[in-house]
Amino acid sequence: MGIDPHKHVHVAVAVGPNGRRIGKPLKVKNDALLITELLGWIRTIADGGDVTWAIEDGRGFARRLADGLLLAGHEVVWVPTRLTAAHRRLHAATGAKSDPVDATAAAHAAIATPDLARHRIDEHVRELRVLVDYRTDLIKRRTNLINQLKAQLHLWLDHTPGDLARPKGTDALRSLVTAASLGSHVRQVLLEMTAEITELNLRVRDLDTTIKEIVSPLAPTLLEITGISHNSAAVLIAEVGDISRFSTSAKLARYTGCAPIPVYSSDQERHRLHRGGNRRLNSVHYTAAIVQKRFHPAAQELLARHEPAKGKRGARRILQRHLIDVIHRAMTTDRASWQHQITNHQSAA
Repeated sequence: MGIDPHKHVHVAVAVGPNGRRIGKPLKVKNDALLITELLGWIRTIADGGDVTWAIEDGRGFARRLADGLLLAGHEVVWVPTRLTAAHRRLHAATGAKSDPVDATAAAHAAIATPDLARHRIDEHVRELRVLVDYRTDLIKRRTNLINQLKAQLHLWLDHTPGDLARPKGTDALRSLVTAASLGSHVRQVLLEMTAEITELNLRVRDLDTTIKEIVSPLAPTLLEITGISHNSAAVLIAEVGDISRFSTSAKLARYTGCAPIPVYSSDQERHRLHRGGNRRLNSVHYTAAIVQKRFHPAAQELLARHEPAKGKRGARRILQRHLIDVIHRAMTTDRASWQHQITNHQSAA
């Protein structure tokens, strides 16, 4: 079963062992009923036979889909986009490009390449994904509330929105609203918004504590890197998962959008910013580079060495690319230790 994943819908195509398409393609919404619809559809085609789901490697869009199919007892493989493109050119009509064509190409690639990476669920990674996503959602809701409050309350002009992320700031704002000459309804709404911000602050701090407790034993080497906090380490583990799927740091750099793209003009070699890649991971590496620029002597030396030729932004990108190497080594070391602990635990059981 080949699947071409997208943000809002997925397209699935059934292909037999002989490479021929079976039945009609299925377009299914990426919502809570996704797995139910796919399993109901496949029962009408496979008739109880073994099924392998070949998903084009868009793990940001298809992670929940792959987890659901795996938990339902099915085999799931990831098909690299380049492999899908190669089989599309091989099997499709000249110039043909559509979602069903891509899904069919993913299925053909899985048939032709039996050693593709199998999807698996790591409970630690899955747990961190849920926590990190929930924390991100809480931060967005808090930021939205703070911005609304800032826009409605002209009395808070001497403070920054970040002040409301701390108890001292919300207490000061509550006292200010209570003492101000405001209408009763306006005062009530502002106080309710302040109370909601306070509640969100508490929930974020509780999540930070939980994340710290989970990440500390999983990523001791990663946490030693200047600029990598417990939350940053949690994002790295949640988004990357098994670091072994990136055989080199260069592949991880490409995935995170930290690999500069070569640009050649008039026999002059230069590089430009890569605007693709996983933006959440890119943000983590950017933050780490800024922290190292301020507090890490070796990073400051590297920046000073490259700034005359590359400029400040170019030098910072070089630092980010260097950090990818450091992070890749650290995550590889932590993963090996992590797997050793799991093996010992299973042996003891």
